[in-house]
Amino acid sequence: MKIQNVTDAAFKVYGRVLTEDYEVAELIKEMQKTDAPADAVVYYPSIPELEALPIKKVIEDSFFGGQPLQIGYCNGTNDKLNAVEYHRNSELGVAVTDLIFLVGKQQDIEEDNTYDTSKMEAFFVPAGEVVELYATTLHYAPCSVDGKPFRNVVILPEGTNTEVANVPKGAKEDVLLVARNKWLIAHADAKIDGAFNGLKGENVSV
Repeated sequence: MKIQNVTDAAFKVYGRVLTEDYEVAELIKEMQKTDAPADAVVYYPSIPELEALPIKKVIEDSFFGGQPLQIGYCNGTNDKLNAVEYHRNSELGVAVTDLIFLVGKQQDIEEDNTYDTSKMEAFFVPAGEVVELYATTLHYAPCSVDGKPFRNVVILPEGTNTEVANVPKGAKEDVLLVARNKWLIAHADAKIDGAFNGLKGENVSV
């Protein structure tokens, strides 16, 4: 798979690089204390130590326009797509290490909630970059560079990716709702319990 750079023009349909807008040195320093498994991926929606930093208020007021947010992380080692998810809001990420984003467009999801993985694109994100993923950008866990564990800060509206109280039934999209503000389409090879297996084609790897 061709790996482009997050600063390339091709990324503009998926998000923006906002590294110049936010000072994240303290956040990156605190992230060095977090676990990054060599044989798995871990995700935590909300980490008090990260949310105690002054940058939380800055991003809450600026990027999210005053909307309450949570700061968590997704760390580990990964080389496959496995699934795609999307939210109703943009997601802000801070690459603590080099990593690779696999991204696609929500607009390419078919009427039956399936998605062709051949439409995914890969973008290299250097350590230190602050990257917005638009609400319509399909994404999942980052991929490793040269097989090394990655660390990525994940900033989202408060409550996102936590347990959903009521799973609605009626709208065509409801079958994809797996957590609060999280719609997910999985690949059958990933064997994600309870997920809708709607990814068609190869379980893309890098």
